[in-house]
Amino acid sequence: MDPLSDILSLMKPRSAYMVGLDAGGDWALAFPGFEGIKFNAVTQGRGWLAVEGEPEPLPLAEGDCFLMTRGRPFTLASDPSVPPVPGETVYATAREGIATCNGGGDFFLVGGRFAFAADYAETLFASLPAVVVVRETSDQAPVLRWALAQLAGELRQRRPGGYLVIDHLAHLMLVQVLRLYLDTQARPGVGWLQALADRRLARVLGALHADPARRWTLEELAGVAGLSRSAFAERFRRLVGAPPMDYLTRWRMLVAADRLRHSRESVASVALAVGYESESAFSTAFKRIMASSPRQLRLRQAV
Repeated sequence: MDPLSDILSLMKPRSAYMVGLDAGGDWALAFPGFEGIKFNAVTQGRGWLAVEGEPEPLPLAEGDCFLMTRGRPFTLASDPSVPPVPGETVYATAREGIATCNGGGDFFLVGGRFAFAADYAETLFASLPAVVVVRETSDQAPVLRWALAQLAGELRQRRPGGYLVIDHLAHLMLVQVLRLYLDTQARPGVGWLQALADRRLARVLGALHADPARRWTLEELAGVAGLSRSAFAERFRRLVGAPPMDYLTRWRMLVAADRLRHSRESVASVALAVGYESESAFSTAFKRIMASSPRQLRLRQAV
């Protein structure tokens, strides 16, 4: 798999829920903080999004999608001047997956929250802004627009197998939003996700993820990137935010934690699978990175 697929597979994202909002007239709904991330897409009309901590409300138009990565309280409204009411009171009356506000008809939003079965979300989202908006005007979003139409239809029609279709479409849209965000970054910031936008570092990350047990050297990785040793080390640290070997160690521990949680392999076997011949050395590195010994993690999982 590629690095983004690797991380998403470890995180095991699942859409905790997907629901539609059908609003009309003048309206404003305030929502509390939340766990995980929220993904929303406008399929009809226009509105505004205000997120706590952000300087200005953001305009939303039909076809726009946005990802909220920090769990901050937020408000959706027809206009920023409209006093909000608690959104939970409107969503509590949702019928067949659609909440209606003021009779609906003017604005339709498909929204949901992604929860994660593992605690790896920081690797993916830490360097993203609190709100990622992908505009409908992007010429790179045909898959996203198709998925939007399908998702809105599934919510409205509730056909057999709809919940499974909604879940898969939501995952597809999540990946597409991340792709589009990377494609629109003229200057990638610091962080693992942004490093994927750098072709040379993307090759290196792909190699590390494909074979984490290999005894990689800085020279080998620089060769994969097509750079000198010093230029590669500086570039990797600047874009990823950590030295190459530190990143490799952390990736090994994330892979190991997933195997410990979801298999019956011995600790020694897991250690060997991620490049450690010594169980003791592996356990020391694991505890340093994951703040828990391998055996403690497995015991907690069994409870």
